[in-house]
Amino acid sequence: MSQSIYLDVCTLSRPFDEQHYLRIRLETEALNLILSKVKKGDYRLLISTAHTKEIEAIPDVFERIELQTLLERLGEPVKVNLTKTRERAEELVELGFGIADAAHVAFAEQSRAQFISCDDILIKKCRNHDIKVWCGNPVSFCEREGLK
Repeated sequence: MSQSIYLDVCTLSRPFDEQHYLRIRLETEALNLILSKVKKGDYRLLISTAHTKEIEAIPDVFERIELQTLLERLGEPVKVNLTKTRERAEELVELGFGIADAAHVAFAEQSRAQFISCDDILIKKCRNHDIKVWCGNPVSFCEREGLK
């Protein structure tokens, strides 16, 4: 069975950010590489209700529809105990995580999926609070997994 990964919305939205910054271009390319591996079945892209809510709030119609279509095509809904996930998200909020970030991290943890984000502050919080799954940015994930 392929490994599970969980990409937060800031990562999924990376291709819609200003690409003239090297870091953003690198993260966009890493995301595209990861998604190509999902298409091949090397990884399972898990999605949650947190994705749906956050993407519905994106003001740019094109970006919103592109992300919704991407998740419909490639994503698999997480299968977790929602009560435990909510309790964990509430714990993370108490530790200073934002509500959406806490939900994403809790879903990743409960589904034992590697958590990928482009948000340095969120990744640092995850590392400081001993999140139970690997956390990092798309470039780090590609390096760690030896993706080419």
